[in-house]
Amino acid sequence: MPRHLLVRHEPRHPHLTAHVKAGLGAAVSIAAAGWLAGITHLPLLLAPFGASAVLLFAQAASPLAQPVNVIGGYLLAGLVTLLAHMALPGDWWVVGLTVGASITAMSLARLTHPPAGAMPVVVAGSSAMPALELLSIAVVGAVVMTIYAAVHHRLPPRFDYPKRPAPAVR
Repeated sequence: MPRHLLVRHEPRHPHLTAHVKAGLGAAVSIAAAGWLAGITHLPLLLAPFGASAVLLFAQAASPLAQPVNVIGGYLLAGLVTLLAHMALPGDWWVVGLTVGASITAMSLARLTHPPAGAMPVVVAGSSAMPALELLSIAVVGAVVMTIYAAVHHRLPPRFDYPKRPAPAVR
């Protein structure tokens, strides 16, 4: 196997506490969603939220983890999914088409959030819940997770989240 395939591109973080803090942030946000799901009887534990938690808490500097990407990605992919769900048959090929269309839309809008690309799959697998209700839950969940991540990253060891834009060059 070529050695370049085994190179890790993530930088080392010298403090164990940063790794533990990332895991705790994800655990708290997903557990809170589960708790809220239990008391509200709404399915607030969408599978893509686990992947969003990885980005929000362990890769918070990534452009894909910034609030506009998390919230905008879920909103855009959810809207594409809702439109496809309303206009197209519920066949297997529509799920693939809708995932592709969601990724295209997120990419064009520069709102890419990979976990949001799973929204068409979530809608296809949930015949008991209307697509509009799932879209609402996804967007509200994205907003809540993003707000919690912003608060979480202010705890020691502090991390600058959301990432501030670079100063404009004149």
